[in-house]
Amino acid sequence: MTLDGTEITWLGHASFIVKSPGGKTLVFDPWLGSEGNPKCPPQFNDLSQWGSVDYIFISHGHFDHMGSAVRLAKHSGAMVIANFEIAQYIERQGVEKTIGMNKGGTLELGEIRATMVHADHSSGISTEDGIVYGGEPGGYVVTLENGMSLYHAGDTNVFGDMQHIRTLYAPDVCLLPIGGHFTMGPKEAAFAVKLLGPKVVIPMHYGTFDVLSGSPDALRDLLADDPVEVHVLTPGDQYR
Repeated sequence: MTLDGTEITWLGHASFIVKSPGGKTLVFDPWLGSEGNPKCPPQFNDLSQWGSVDYIFISHGHFDHMGSAVRLAKHSGAMVIANFEIAQYIERQGVEKTIGMNKGGTLELGEIRATMVHADHSSGISTEDGIVYGGEPGGYVVTLENGMSLYHAGDTNVFGDMQHIRTLYAPDVCLLPIGGHFTMGPKEAAFAVKLLGPKVVIPMHYGTFDVLSGSPDALRDLLADDPVEVHVLTPGDQYR
């Protein structure tokens, strides 16, 4: 599958940069090496090399999904999109532009539409005083200017209502966790693909730490008879 002007860059773990056909830059779950991501290529730590960033999406409150959000938002002036509780927290850290929303809500971002959907996980924000409530976890289905639909699942197990995400939003590309332990492993992710019916699945949230042992090869084997492309990136790679 070609992405008709869309460019997806994986920064390791669950962090992605998506450049849309209309020239917008979307960042999902930013966690860079300077904030502890061991898989993020070092060149991405220098935010002056990024260019413009328009929107930052946060799926939930864990440090490995929002650890670089405040620094990136302050540098770029991007709009941070998250659940209501995380948006309030981000504002208190001095970020000027936020949108708090919740599951089922849809944003019109010019010609881009973004809907927050369910995730089966937990959410807590790490602070100097310990972990504080981070609202409920979610994922995002984003429809770009060319009509292509992208689903970033955040951290989740498979859940039956993924079939409703397929019916309502028909994602073309799914970014799915496969590492296991904290999220789906390959077995559950393969079943999620059957529920979601995408053209392409990009594995994420694996290999960052030893405990995240699920592998893309295992996912490929489980989907060998399914009409879906498993597109494996290495951190820093682009898919166009």
